Amino acid sequence: MTHTSPGYSVTLRVGLTPGQRTASDLAAAVADAGASVTALDVTESTPDGLVVDVTCDTTDENHAERIRESLVSAGGYDVRKVSDRTFLMHIGGKLSVEPKVELRTRDDLSRAYTPGVARVCLAIANNPEDARRLTIKRNTVAVVTDGTAVLGLGDIGPAAALPVMEGKAALFKQFGGVDAWPVCLDTTDTEEIISIVKALAPVYGGVNLEDIAAPRCFEIERRLREELDIPVFHDDQHGTAIVVLAALINALRVVDKKIEDVRIVISGVGAAGHAIIKLLGAQGASDIVGCSRSGAIHRDGDYKDEHRVWIAEHTNPRGVTGSLSDALVDADVFIGVSGPNILGEKDIARMADNSIVFALANPDPEVPAAEAAKHAAVVATGRSDFPNQINNVLAFPGLFRGLLDASAHKISTPLLVAAARAIADSVGPGELNASYIVPSVFDADVAPAVADAVRRTVEEERR
Repeated sequence: MTHTSPGYSVTLRVGLTPGQRTASDLAAAVADAGASVTALDVTESTPDGLVVDVTCDTTDENHAERIRESLVSAGGYDVRKVSDRTFLMHIGGKLSVEPKVELRTRDDLSRAYTPGVARVCLAIANNPEDARRLTIKRNTVAVVTDGTAVLGLGDIGPAAALPVMEGKAALFKQFGGVDAWPVCLDTTDTEEIISIVKALAPVYGGVNLEDIAAPRCFEIERRLREELDIPVFHDDQHGTAIVVLAALINALRVVDKKIEDVRIVISGVGAAGHAIIKLLGAQGASDIVGCSRSGAIHRDGDYKDEHRVWIAEHTNPRGVTGSLSDALVDADVFIGVSGPNILGEKDIARMADNSIVFALANPDPEVPAAEAAKHAAVVATGRSDFPNQINNVLAFPGLFRGLLDASAHKISTPLLVAAARAIADSVGPGELNASYIVPSVFDADVAPAVADAVRRTVEEERR
């Protein structure tokens, strides 16, 4: 079944002639056309008729046109305009810059700019560490991409990636109070990206790498972590891994199993899958099987990619071979970060009792949630219209809030684990159940809890 989504929300402005159609008729007609009506507003009322704005969620880009055609064919409706609310939100971009200080007098200007600012410049020149205290560096993150792996859209380039990076920056501010800014680079050369980010680094207290295709993203992150004195975080890898671990901690609590005892199968061994495997291992998982398109990765396989070689050497202790479906037999946990509809109900039925399924491909999961739920005890997806949404926004705002507050220079595996545990513990024992294993992305307590856990971990590592 195809679901309507706020991502395809439209507003239709419709004229109604008295005695022929009413606003209630309009709402019913739009619903009959398969949309979910969310608002009905009369924008004009005269003796000659009404003008009504009907706002509704649709299923895809063509659905709005089908609704318009159905109203026209029914008669009595004058469809004057159809507005795509997602595009309206993006007109002019989603970000702006506002000064934190008032500049109303010459006195203000003398201190914020010349001549007073020169004293602050000299102070930083004499002690570069003061930049974290006296400039935006203390609260600013660069959201860096080359546009090669944007959402599920692939290599669409830096300009087309900008709306996503703007959205990411808005989430940083909304949930973590962090000032983030999009840095979309018109190059896919690994060395050039590293060089540019290093050159930009003096402005920022941290770098969030985003939507950079594997395997280049591994090298870019590794080098930048080695060569910069500010934390570098690839959200597609580690943000996903943090929230997956948090969800798994709670899912295992629901089914009363321990991470060191369960068999875990992961579909997708790119950036996210690789990071998930490492973080689950750090938490104690010992039986993990990673699967690529060609099946289970094992020690006897021939792999040219160094990251697959690492997975082969550090996972699959039972030597499982064969397809993803074969690997799932008697598995306790399935985690999908691959592609849509690659599994069916029968595959989930072959898993162990009280199984856990995280089908995270977006927008369509590896197995439909309704089918997985027929056999699995706990099901999670990456979608907002199903229970248990695995969403990176639970992790990165609080993570960077903590890193910036602690003036951190590096990101460690214990720090990532601490963030995951903080997210998991944000769901209280009285709230935890199979349909609620991770907190809402709008839970205001999550980001501060993650930030606090990160700060404490940084402080412990400094001792």
